[in-house]
Amino acid sequence: MSFSATDHAMMARALRLAARGAWTTRPNPMVGCVIVRDGEVVGEGWHQRQGGPHAEVFALRAAGARARGATAYVTLEPCAHTGRTGPCAEALLAAGVARVVAAMRDPFPQVDGAGFARLQAAGIEVASGLMEAQARALNVGFLSRVERGRPWVRVKLACSLDGRTAMANGESKWITGGAARADVMRWRARAGAILTGAGTVLADDPSLTVRFPEAREFVPPLRVVLDAGLATVARGKVREGDAPTLYLHAPQAKPPRGLDVDRAAVPAQGGRLDLAAVLQLLAGRGINEVHVESGATLAGALLNAGLVDELLLYVAPVLLGDDARPLFGGLGLVEMAQRLRMTVVDRRSLGEDLRLLMRPAG
Repeated sequence: MSFSATDHAMMARALRLAARGAWTTRPNPMVGCVIVRDGEVVGEGWHQRQGGPHAEVFALRAAGARARGATAYVTLEPCAHTGRTGPCAEALLAAGVARVVAAMRDPFPQVDGAGFARLQAAGIEVASGLMEAQARALNVGFLSRVERGRPWVRVKLACSLDGRTAMANGESKWITGGAARADVMRWRARAGAILTGAGTVLADDPSLTVRFPEAREFVPPLRVVLDAGLATVARGKVREGDAPTLYLHAPQAKPPRGLDVDRAAVPAQGGRLDLAAVLQLLAGRGINEVHVESGATLAGALLNAGLVDELLLYVAPVLLGDDARPLFGGLGLVEMAQRLRMTVVDRRSLGEDLRLLMRPAG
């Protein structure tokens, strides 16, 4: 199916609108909509918050009567079921839209082609697949949860030029500069959960909150601590503040009496939690993206298990020496043929630091 230059321009505009919901729509996908009539944009909108109106509703409200006979560009198939809001396919029908161009089909079981079918049955022209790769990249976490049954896992690490994350005694503040640390906050804000291990809580006492220098609207991510024996459940900044905290532990572990915390048991072996089971549990809680900030042990375990989808690496122009701590532990690589290849998706400078966004090759 061929698309015009106008089609591409309007879908790009819809994708930019959709991205505005990155910090507020989860667990729902980010969606944008642009309505065009006679070459003029007459309405646009994006899904702003879970439980609120969808992108199509905002765009149709803005367009009013001008939506009749128009083309609606939407980054995801309009829904055809009633959830917290009414079906967007019916809203488009009622408004008299003549054509719907979607970036991609929605794999969510209650939609999955039903929106397109409803529109086509009513005589509306439907075209799909325009800028689908960009649309998938925008909602990579939502798609991972729906299609794979687990969240998208992004491991964030900061290191020196010689690949070290902390001094031998654990001192690590600060390897990177202020621009890099501010950038991390934006990645935290878009995640459904920020995950760490008990060792990091005990050693560094992180708060794992989102802190912006200016007031910005976002939904606080769930803080998740992997603590097989619940050794950290009664301590640490991770229990403070407005953001919720979940402790995942081995089945036999019990919290101290009188301590009321959100916790759940997952299978464990040899004192280590089943990481695939951890991700499955988080998917069941509606988590699309997991942002991991941990030490080398957990980062290495996730990589060894094939559960790392992206590596967010900040490299500072400093040297820490060969006694300092490495990025990953327990990889067990002894031959060059075993090396793990990464594909660089994005690279950019942040102050004096370099940020690399990478994915395992293949």
